[in-house]
Amino acid sequence: MSQDSRAFRDALGHFATGVAVVTVRDPSGAPLGLTINSFASVSLNPPLVLWSLDRASDRFEAFMKAEYFGVNILGGESQALSHRLSRKGDSCLDGETLRRGPHGVPMLECAIAHFECRVEQRHDGGDHVIFVGRVLDCGHSGHGAPLVYYRGRYRALGEAD
Repeated sequence: MSQDSRAFRDALGHFATGVAVVTVRDPSGAPLGLTINSFASVSLNPPLVLWSLDRASDRFEAFMKAEYFGVNILGGESQALSHRLSRKGDSCLDGETLRRGPHGVPMLECAIAHFECRVEQRHDGGDHVIFVGRVLDCGHSGHGAPLVYYRGRYRALGEAD
């Protein structure tokens, strides 16, 4: 990474983000997940969200072939899961409590909010592909503080005055 790229990345790190796991079924039907912090809402009508996937990801092919995906917003107690699914070679959801969304997407029971989506569009985004998903189903647990990522570390969310 060049000095300018490092400065860009460091500056981006000053924007606190929530942490989510995107889930799909791979071509064989096995559930897999990937930690992201690039999640955002796009539109309320129709309900659209977006996230971006690194072209160098070892899960790139599975996500590019998937017609549906889930976005699982993580709570503070899911830091270990987030860390594990952020590393190459560790996309398996074995040992996690899953439920099957209405469209067959594996969804994490531990998520404090979830969105089951159909791929609406994929856009070129440099070294990433930007996924726009139409939200088909969503919900939240109504409790739990979100897992937050800021300046290269997981953080706790506190109330502002």
